[in-house]
Amino acid sequence: MAETDSRTKRFGRAVVNRLPQLGVSIVAGVLLCLSFPPFGWWPLAYLAFALMAWVLMRGTATARGAFGYGFVFGAAFYLPLLPWVGAFVGPVPWIGLSLAEAVFPGLFGAAAVLVRRLPGWPLWFAGLWSLQEWLKSTVPFGGFPWGVVAYGQTESPLRSIAQLGGAPLLSFVVVLVGFSLAAIVFAIVDWWRRPAGADSGPPAVVVPGVCIAAVLLVTALTWPHVRQSGIGAGDDQPITVAVVQGNVPRLGLDFNTQRREVLENHVEETMRLARDVREGRAPQPMFVIWPENSSDIDPLANPDAAELISGAAAAIRAPIMVGAVVAADGAGDTPAATNSVIVWNPGSGPDERHDKQIVQPFGEYLPWRSFFRHLSPHADRAGYFIPGDGTGVVHAAGVPVGVATCWEVIFDRAPRESVRNGAQLLAVPSNNATFTESMSEQQLAFARLRAVEHDRYVVVAGTTGISAVIAPDGRELARTAFYEPAYLDQSVRLKTQLTIATRWGPLVEGLLIALGLGSVVIAILHNGGFVRRRAHGDDKDRGAT
Repeated sequence: MAETDSRTKRFGRAVVNRLPQLGVSIVAGVLLCLSFPPFGWWPLAYLAFALMAWVLMRGTATARGAFGYGFVFGAAFYLPLLPWVGAFVGPVPWIGLSLAEAVFPGLFGAAAVLVRRLPGWPLWFAGLWSLQEWLKSTVPFGGFPWGVVAYGQTESPLRSIAQLGGAPLLSFVVVLVGFSLAAIVFAIVDWWRRPAGADSGPPAVVVPGVCIAAVLLVTALTWPHVRQSGIGAGDDQPITVAVVQGNVPRLGLDFNTQRREVLENHVEETMRLARDVREGRAPQPMFVIWPENSSDIDPLANPDAAELISGAAAAIRAPIMVGAVVAADGAGDTPAATNSVIVWNPGSGPDERHDKQIVQPFGEYLPWRSFFRHLSPHADRAGYFIPGDGTGVVHAAGVPVGVATCWEVIFDRAPRESVRNGAQLLAVPSNNATFTESMSEQQLAFARLRAVEHDRYVVVAGTTGISAVIAPDGRELARTAFYEPAYLDQSVRLKTQLTIATRWGPLVEGLLIALGLGSVVIAILHNGGFVRRRAHGDDKDRGAT
């Protein structure tokens, strides 16, 4: 009993001694969350990482303790960022996912302690952050890129840097600026406290100062081109496209039980657009984009659904890109399906289609179904969707359109491959009927960043919204409200040039990952701490023996 009381007291003292670091970690995580939609206070991201620098650079922080601070930081970030995950399924999936994602900032914290004694530590810290973002976007089950720092910077002037290296490079420079600002403050405080005449050594502000100056210079060089592209300057061909947001009768997990009404809603809104075109209140679109799941009745197998869609296409006198659930060959009694976008031509019906290639775990399919079905009564609501293949491009009225269906737009490779395969416009058909408006706002930020990254107009079509037309500089040219029927009829431009990010994005990300990994190797070789501790431990073991 006495030993238990002693341990409890030691644990209590340890927690009290670390309350300042824990408190600052929580504040930093909340500030990072506030930089994301729906709040969008993007400058707070820099302050968040500056505060984490104070936590991790304290000499008393061990690798194990830094993992804890990083985990707390991650939990304070993800828990308020992802409440929409549990909107209709309860708090367990939301909390579980948030805490699982918090492990990655924890790993970053542990690694940061290893490299903090290296000169120019802000650069190494930023590389380690890039490493953990790549890791969280890769594992488990294909990764979860939601919460990548770059997606909170769609209003920041630094977003033009995405044309050079996509989301990975933008995240890197944001984190680098935050850590560099902290390093400059630390150096000023150290100079202020130093006795007069004391040897100061080389100035500690050189590397962080150069890093900030380099980021500002690159932003100044890239922004004019991004802005010029966004205002439509040049000889790019203009066309008119339309987006139809049919809406659903009610939000929630029973969305699929409403599939007939949802299809009829999109047909009705398309008919309204057709009337406005005939009466001169809207321009004639070259083609129309419907959202994901606008026809959960397979139109290739159901004549009634096909007739409704054909009637809408004939009324608007343009092809419709229909988001449909299409039956696929399954195994046994498994109702396998593809989540597809079908180009439906007036008169001739279905033509080219894109089958979603990156399907969503725990939504469109359930990994380890026999295990996870015991953790939530909603687990078996997950579908049996299978991934498709192809180029990611369909042709509507002769226009090569890149398709990144909902979940796909979060992953760098999906829009990149479609643009590399010839897409002159990007479409993001989505279904947010099982989530909330804040989720839709966050997903819209992904599309805005893709527009800048690939220098393309992006058209987002949602069943419930938020639908939008986005210019290549990331500005929203038009948008709908959430949870209402509406259409957008907007002029855009077809673009063909490839950005550096489109051509070399994976290489840039690989260099950032190598920087993070290399910093750990350099730290071990630089101070030999790991080797010495290992040898010291072996000596103690031999002595004890």
